Amino acid sequence: MAQWFAAKATAGAALVFFRMGDFYELFHEDAEAASEALGIALTHRGEHQGRPIPMCGVPVHSHEAYLARLIRRGFRVAICEQTETPEEAKARKAATLNREIIRVVTPGTATEEALLDAARPAWLLALVPGGAAWLDVTTGLFHTQKGAEPAALIARLAPAEILAEESLGIEGAIPALPPRDAEGRLAAALGAGSLEGFGQFSAEEVAAAAMAVEYVRAVNNGSLPRLSPPVPEGARGVLLLDAATRRSLDILEGPRGASLLAAVDRTLTGPGARELAARLAAPLDDLPAIRARHDAVAALREDKALRAKLRAALKGAPDMARALARISLERFSPRDLGAIRDGLQRAAQLATALEAATPALLAEAVTPLGAAPATAAELARALAADLPARLDDGGVAAPGYDGELDALRRLRDDARGAIAAMQVELAQAWGIAALKIRHHQQLGYLAEVPSAAGEKLLRAAPATATGDLAPIHRQSMANAHRFTCAALAALDRRLSEAGEQAARRERLVIAHLRRLILADAEAIAAAAREMAALDVLAASAELATEGAWCRPELTERPDFAIEAGRHPVVEAALRRARGPAFVPNDCDLSPGRRLCLLTGPNMAGKSTWLRQNALMVILAQAGLFLPAAAARVGLVDRLFSRVGAADDLAGGRSTFMVEMTETAAILNQAGPRSLVVLDEVGRGTATWDGLAIATAVLEALHDRIRCRTLFATHFHELTALSEKLPELRLAAMQVREWRGEVVFQHAVAPGAAEKSWGVHVAKLAGVPAPVLKRAASVLAQLEARAAAGADPLAQEMPLFARAPVAPAHPALAALAALDIDTLSPREAQDALYNLKALAEGKEAL
Repeated sequence: MAQWFAAKATAGAALVFFRMGDFYELFHEDAEAASEALGIALTHRGEHQGRPIPMCGVPVHSHEAYLARLIRRGFRVAICEQTETPEEAKARKAATLNREIIRVVTPGTATEEALLDAARPAWLLALVPGGAAWLDVTTGLFHTQKGAEPAALIARLAPAEILAEESLGIEGAIPALPPRDAEGRLAAALGAGSLEGFGQFSAEEVAAAAMAVEYVRAVNNGSLPRLSPPVPEGARGVLLLDAATRRSLDILEGPRGASLLAAVDRTLTGPGARELAARLAAPLDDLPAIRARHDAVAALREDKALRAKLRAALKGAPDMARALARISLERFSPRDLGAIRDGLQRAAQLATALEAATPALLAEAVTPLGAAPATAAELARALAADLPARLDDGGVAAPGYDGELDALRRLRDDARGAIAAMQVELAQAWGIAALKIRHHQQLGYLAEVPSAAGEKLLRAAPATATGDLAPIHRQSMANAHRFTCAALAALDRRLSEAGEQAARRERLVIAHLRRLILADAEAIAAAAREMAALDVLAASAELATEGAWCRPELTERPDFAIEAGRHPVVEAALRRARGPAFVPNDCDLSPGRRLCLLTGPNMAGKSTWLRQNALMVILAQAGLFLPAAAARVGLVDRLFSRVGAADDLAGGRSTFMVEMTETAAILNQAGPRSLVVLDEVGRGTATWDGLAIATAVLEALHDRIRCRTLFATHFHELTALSEKLPELRLAAMQVREWRGEVVFQHAVAPGAAEKSWGVHVAKLAGVPAPVLKRAASVLAQLEARAAAGADPLAQEMPLFARAPVAPAHPALAALAALDIDTLSPREAQDALYNLKALAEGKEAL
């Protein structure tokens, strides 16, 4: 327990997995927390200060599953291992085995497969005022950014763990500070004397990067994984998306899994899925780079045979990048070595398939894919075909790779054969055909010969029985003698130590293979990156062949023209549900018609149309084709999308305040190359206030910012601005009324909507009939006032006036006066005739 208290003092708030034999035990408050989180039994063992010590534990062989559950629940876990064997502790006459914390497992530094999502990176994000750095210890990727906006960066990366200076006030972040001499420590971690060879970094970027690296070093007990050189990421080169826009567009995550990523993902590997997610989260703002991606996708779409070869080689390919990270941290299994072997073989197949490819991205991939051929060949020769799950299980090295290991294995696995071979050798050397090798409990293996032959051997050994084969008498019996020799004694020792020696020799072989891999780590990482990129390109081509997906024409001009565009997520959902076909729509925001004012009822598809055009920009600039018949897109530097309403209760902001904050961000940050998508600005306040704000925002976007804009509204009064704003065009969702019911056509056409059809939508939602009837009455009165040229709100609002009480119908009054229980059949018949006459407007009979 003294060891546990020392470990707990080091671990702080982290739970301590304390190794005791075949279990990781937890004690005191750690045991109570883990027992509740994992649903395992809480027991007690011993006492501390007169109170039982709470305890629970998990088996070592299956601890990763429990570790994963704790990490997902937000815990950090310190692994306290036994650092010596019982024999070593006994040799130094210690009462307990030595134990030390070897690492602290956190969401952003975990490397075990059970703790990771194969399709998503595990970013560790470090934030300081004016700078940011993020790295993925599982792949070695490392980026920095100056002047980063924390909220936008967090929304883009969805980091597994955040470090931040407390002054930034980042919710859920671990408080941290940059180390002293940040530049020197960062350079040393990268194995360099300075950072000059890696690019230009601001002081804030260096501080954030050093903070991240030192945190990784601390939780890994001073060790660092292989890290790629940090890549400084400027604002230019990437399409900028703020946090509100990412939430609005459901790029990587959406309700019930309906996200853009899920709709377009046709990748076959985990690294490919991560690369696709990264491209969608950070589309390019670099025309040559985007066109290079489009060229590669177009070539693969046309060359079906090449695409099939690439996807066949990629299917089932291992995750080399993450295996390499575990190998660099000495936290690997035999299957990680196998992943490097198999991954390099798949990379070589891809390189061979691409030898005749012409698009730049495909041709340039050949060299990195064919890297490290010597290491690939060595691993193929060295590793067994079927690898065990753990290094301690043995059987990692292939037979024939290491002669000494093979001999030790033969000794271990075929002791009878080794004894038989020695018996033949001694029988020939000593000239005694009846010689038998037998095992004695105390004396080990001995050569037993008949008495006569033994007496002869005692008097004089044959000339061939010299050196290691010279006989040494050990025991005499009534009818036999027992001998040994140096060779037999050595065989005895080898047999008893063969298993341990074989394991030791195999560890040396594994260490040699690890050194080979790490010597080519950069080449292997480059090959892994190219495989992921090829997976995305081939998957994008596969997606483009599934339906009418077109290659967009990218320009530097402020163009935006989509012909028969479709929302990829909604279309995919309709296809899965075998619903009706998606209705495609055009969108044209070319110069001269930069602003589109969209009107129409709810449920008609306004939000779908707005979002689908925003997603067109993301897909095009990420390098994918578009779900449209044709598309011309001018490069967008910033995309803003505010579709849907949401409040911020924790932040004390109402829905309208959130809307105004996001609108302010758009008006302050948008520029001429931006695309702005706004839905129902001003709806959260009084009618005239909302209309005034919507008018002012629309005018600012048209006159001052001059960006491409989609603006949806229920304020039909705004349509009058089309006469004042020359680049404003009107569009409306098409609706038909048939037999008193509304039919939404989901089509966009030029012009303005006649009305909003709000009462009809309320009916579809199941609003009770009396409420609908009252709403229709109020609406009719308001419309009548407006038609008469009067201000519909100037008089008493029908909203607050009592509904008029209609006089009772004579038939109803007569019916109410009847005493049905006293009527005879004849009187009842007369009453019915009377009621019928009153209902027809005649006098009572």
